Amino acid sequence: MTKPKTIVVKIGSALLANQELLTPRYGFLQRMMEDIAHLRSEGWNVIVCSSGSVALGLRIIGETPESAGVSDKQAAAACGMPLLLNAYKQVGHEFGFDIAQVLLTLGDFEDHRRFLNTRNTVHRLLESGIMPIVNENDTITTEEIRVGDNDRLAAKVAQMVGASDFIILTGVDGLYDRNPDDPEAKFVAEVHDVNQYMDATKGKSTLGTGGMATKLQAANMAQEAGVTTWIAQGEVDRPLSRVLDRTGRATKVIPNPEPLSGWDSWIANRLQMAGSLVVNESVASNIATGDRPIRRSDVISADGDFTRGDVLHIYDNKGIERARGLSDFTSEELRVMINNPDTDAEQLLGYRTKGEIIRSNNLVALDTRHLLWDAPAALSEG
Repeated sequence: MTKPKTIVVKIGSALLANQELLTPRYGFLQRMMEDIAHLRSEGWNVIVCSSGSVALGLRIIGETPESAGVSDKQAAAACGMPLLLNAYKQVGHEFGFDIAQVLLTLGDFEDHRRFLNTRNTVHRLLESGIMPIVNENDTITTEEIRVGDNDRLAAKVAQMVGASDFIILTGVDGLYDRNPDDPEAKFVAEVHDVNQYMDATKGKSTLGTGGMATKLQAANMAQEAGVTTWIAQGEVDRPLSRVLDRTGRATKVIPNPEPLSGWDSWIANRLQMAGSLVVNESVASNIATGDRPIRRSDVISADGDFTRGDVLHIYDNKGIERARGLSDFTSEELRVMINNPDTDAEQLLGYRTKGEIIRSNNLVALDTRHLLWDAPAALSEG
């Protein structure tokens, strides 16, 4: 029996909520869910990553997108989520299938055990023919612990479930080489390296938290996991089918022909930076070709408050990110070791250890197709 393909669909707030009335756009939902029903009948598993709860709740608490602060948005999410899910549920029943809500936070992606638990839950729902609707739990998250945009959240879901395709529906028909309002803007049909287009992606929608830049960041995360990403217009009939059968225009982000393993992809594709290290040039130059750990003697400086098992970003002494890897120590333990280089690690920490900060099998070198993160100011200044 052929294993069904899985598609992850990200739907933005501007498609789901009327920008003036801040009410559900049932016409769009009808078109979308009818298309999803068609894909399901053809054997596809479909997962929806849906924005919209904050936008739909703002009217209830008497706020607007411009006036709402963090606590307002948290309250709005609590009010808007029932409206959003009820709309999905009503329309889903019209087409004969059930939905389930999966609320996630940053920690559900960054902690590997919670990541696996979430994956198991989503797979179990799909096995029962239930369509998962995933959203960040905006009611409890703050700026410090939130994913920040549903584009990258959806890309992590695509990576998590091993999706074949990831479709980001938006208000334009894809990526342009500059602002699409510019009469000289040219449509980009295929993207191999998203780095080439980051400068052309400034700005964001009124209701959403991300613009085209976050969509390319999400696409980069997906392509490194071997997932094909499509950026397409949502305000059309059959918005998903026309992408998959190539009858509509969309930007295709080509997956890496040699994708990372599930473990390496989880390490390399981060949503937030837990901490970072600067290593000496000898180690930095050999990360891509060598098979050796990062030891305490390799580290020049460290930044961030992290725990054992957090993923650290590794920089050379010029501030260029070279790798990401799983720390075997807390930030406090690491600083004690690098500040006392001549004292045995066991004596400093009170337990036996080789002093390997990141083991070689927990270290992933970044190639030229990864979007690199800037070094924290504290590291740059150090």
